Amino acid sequence: LVQGIGFRPFVYRLAMEKGITGWVKNSLTGVEIHAEGPYASVYSFVQEIPLKAPVAAIIESITPREAIPNGYADFSIHPSTQDVDQITLVSPDIAVCPDCLDDLKHQPHRLHYPFINCTNCGPRFSIIRSLPYDRVNTTMDVFAMCSRCAAEYGDISNRRFHAQPVACNDCGPTYQLYASGKIETRFEAILEKTVKLIEGGKVVALKGIGGFHLMCDALNSNAVETLRRNKLREKKPFAVMFRDIATLRKYALVNQEEEALLMSWRRPVVILPAIRDLAPGVSSGFPTVGAMLPYTPFHYLFFERTVLDAVVLTSGNFSDEPIVISNEEAIRLFGHWCGGVLVYNREIHNRNDDSVTMVINGKERMIRRSRGYAPLPVKIAANVEGIVAAGAELVNCFAAGRKNYVFLSQHIGDLKNFETYAFYRESLDRFLHLFRVRPRLIAADLHPDYLSTQYAIESGLPVVRIQHHHAHIASCMAENNVEEPVIGVAFDGTGLGDDGTIWGGEFMLCDFTGYRRITHLPYIALPGGDLVTHEPWRTALSMVLQITEDEDFIFRLPFLRKITPDTVRLVKAAVEKQINTPLSSSAGRWFDGVSALAGICTEAGFHAEAPMRLEAALDRGNAFAYPFAYEGHRIDLKEAVSAIIADSMVQGNGGRIATGFHNMLIGLIEKVVSEISEETGIRTVALSGGSFQNRYLSEQVENRLSQADFRVLIHRNVPCNDGGLALGQIMIAALKPGNQ
Repeated sequence: LVQGIGFRPFVYRLAMEKGITGWVKNSLTGVEIHAEGPYASVYSFVQEIPLKAPVAAIIESITPREAIPNGYADFSIHPSTQDVDQITLVSPDIAVCPDCLDDLKHQPHRLHYPFINCTNCGPRFSIIRSLPYDRVNTTMDVFAMCSRCAAEYGDISNRRFHAQPVACNDCGPTYQLYASGKIETRFEAILEKTVKLIEGGKVVALKGIGGFHLMCDALNSNAVETLRRNKLREKKPFAVMFRDIATLRKYALVNQEEEALLMSWRRPVVILPAIRDLAPGVSSGFPTVGAMLPYTPFHYLFFERTVLDAVVLTSGNFSDEPIVISNEEAIRLFGHWCGGVLVYNREIHNRNDDSVTMVINGKERMIRRSRGYAPLPVKIAANVEGIVAAGAELVNCFAAGRKNYVFLSQHIGDLKNFETYAFYRESLDRFLHLFRVRPRLIAADLHPDYLSTQYAIESGLPVVRIQHHHAHIASCMAENNVEEPVIGVAFDGTGLGDDGTIWGGEFMLCDFTGYRRITHLPYIALPGGDLVTHEPWRTALSMVLQITEDEDFIFRLPFLRKITPDTVRLVKAAVEKQINTPLSSSAGRWFDGVSALAGICTEAGFHAEAPMRLEAALDRGNAFAYPFAYEGHRIDLKEAVSAIIADSMVQGNGGRIATGFHNMLIGLIEKVVSEISEETGIRTVALSGGSFQNRYLSEQVENRLSQADFRVLIHRNVPCNDGGLALGQIMIAALKPGNQ
């Protein structure tokens, strides 16, 4: 990655420092440098390139070769080698750098300028319209540089040489605050009023790099409740921005790897164990906090002026809709209930939500891949030129192929409404344009009702339909550059199987060209179909009915106390008569059912709430596990269900049930994988699917299998949930006979 991050000027300055002559240029294969000078100087020059390169630079390899000296008198930047077929990587948006934060306080024409940036930081993907990455091709094109900015832009020794968004107080974008029926345009007054609004318990809509955020005091219960009520987000935890890393440590445990992520130029939201309470409504009872640190100049200026330790900073949208990017729309949607709406006059071209990540076993695990990560590609061995992957229905990301690069989109969201589907189509068109992809083939999920699948069918391109869990395992294989067959463990919420049932607790033999389903979690009837994701008690009742149909006993079960007897009878009859009760082997539904049986979550307010609360309730130091049986490629969990039902009759056993179920699944995975390995000789295991976002399940399965000498493949830079599915789809489509 060299576009938009000042790589060639960096090379130039390093060459000047070392007394090197020659040239640097971008070429079709990367960056080429011709360096002449004394051996020690050239050697030092080469060694320091990866050590001192711009933070966003991605250097895959450095290959030195001896060259014939040409006796250059100086060092220069040569024009790039141009080719319409050239693959150009586009930088993600980069958090403001320390040098710009220093300029914010001392540089006269940028004093307190909230859009300060340089070649090492600032907006990139969110403002780019097309390549090459020049100002005229970004949303900065409407801002003419003043003489001082133009001089910096043209000075190769300056940190802002060819920084396309370069601007200052005299010539760049400006903020406006809409509050109490008035418009404030003076920035110092805007900052002062915003601080007063937040400290006074109000919610402010703030335009960020990739879209609007909703911000309030994270320790003010009334403010958080106002935000939650108006955002139509009943229970899902909010992300929190802390003043700095020292303040964050007062509220959460942070290890070395987590601190490195929090402080990185990507500035994601990192999920951490909480040790001190914020307002009760922030995390909704979960023992974790989604934490991040300031990453725009405005964030830093705000915290300099406020006494607050932390603010909620959540996506500016309503449930299941895309993040808002239009000033007019933000004022219309948020103006009547927020204390203020803070906008600026630069357009956001590419919507880009905050990324969410966590650290498990010392390694980053991506949950939502967006700002700071997208649109960087995954480099693979296969040629995927012209192949598009439509992705899944939930937490959608699509993908587009160029040669051996897979460009994954930013987080799109759940394709369940017109607004998100429109965002999906718009973003896909923009990706194809930006990366010069000429589509020849499109890969899509088997499920005919997914809007992503319907998009593929209506595209007019040849379509390859791909089984959901095969794509999950292929995604994990592709990210880890593994081509040989693996034992795939795909645990998630839903995915259409070859037999017409809903899969999601799968053990498979996989490579990119095919798969064989070896075994799976036992099927559960799902009364009401998709309704069970909102009412997990339905799945729990279905599990109970596998053990007993005794109505007197069923009505004594604690988890059904809030459900009317007539409703219970209707659901029971539906299961018995197989009316609207699709079968599912889904791990997610097993988590749902056990969570409801344990009395932990009988009705879910957001996607995956029941599994998340079940994980939160377990005792990590307890080895207790429910029994299971595995024989002849058949998994039997009836004994476990019977034991869980018995334990559910005792008040306060929620933690025991959560612990026993998690440990049972971990032991089951180890047992099944070991037996499949004995039969096949395969010693590589790929773990994928949204259930592996469960920190305890993921770390314990990985540890147990690693200790048993398995090579364990996990997701790190691509989500294990459906947000990573498109990578697997594109790989399978590329290697299907006839598609190369």
